[in-house]
Amino acid sequence: MAKARSERFDDLVLDAVDRLRPRWEKQLSAVEFAVEEVPPLSELGDGPQLGTDPIPFGRADAASGGSPASVVVYRRPLEARARDRDTLGAMVHDTVVEQVANLLGLTPETVDPGYDDRR
Repeated sequence: MAKARSERFDDLVLDAVDRLRPRWEKQLSAVEFAVEEVPPLSELGDGPQLGTDPIPFGRADAASGGSPASVVVYRRPLEARARDRDTLGAMVHDTVVEQVANLLGLTPETVDPGYDDRR
């Protein structure tokens, strides 16, 4: 049976996480990964600003209280920007890398040495 678009997107996120796990197993073991359709209104900018995208592709939240650290990827903004499935896969991977880097306080190139090659 064919997978729904949302399930295929979830698979892309899981693939991106799985590619990072061998190198970052310890750091990612307590991180939850999730997909949301769109960013909450509180994360949207007031429109185009120099050097920033008004619609984020994801977010990273540090652990706080009893909540574990989490990385959330937003499906609809990524699908809207991707030309095709390959582009979508690369954009999802980059978003996961960027959010993990943000969470760990590292550069995306440190988290995934191949990150800069796709730019």
